[in-house]
Amino acid sequence: QVQVEESGGGLVQPGESLTLSCTASGFTILIADMSWYRQAPGMERELVATIAAGGGKTNYSDSVKGRFTVSRNNSRNAVSLQMNNLKPEDTGVYFCHAQRFINDYWGRGTQVTVSS
Repeated sequence: QVQVEESGGGLVQPGESLTLSCTASGFTILIADMSWYRQAPGMERELVATIAAGGGKTNYSDSVKGRFTVSRNNSRNAVSLQMNNLKPEDTGVYFCHAQRFINDYWGRGTQVTVSS
């Protein structure tokens, strides 16, 4: 079974931190490009962060650069998204995506709400 599953979402206040986790099954994250996307109501899905297969090169959207960190936990076969200094505009459903050769897999998403 090949799948990815997100966890760690919740409600936080502006300025607080939250860490999301994407656990992969059926493949190793080392051979897949792993990405985090998010989508707010009425908005198109946007790419937030990526960690590449193999060497693990990372890339971030301008809106989260300097605040978010994507990393791999190889022992858990999981990818984390550490989100610091959260802002209301970070609110949305966060999805994990794995790209492995011509195949790709989406998680079901986890809700992150940043509100005072």
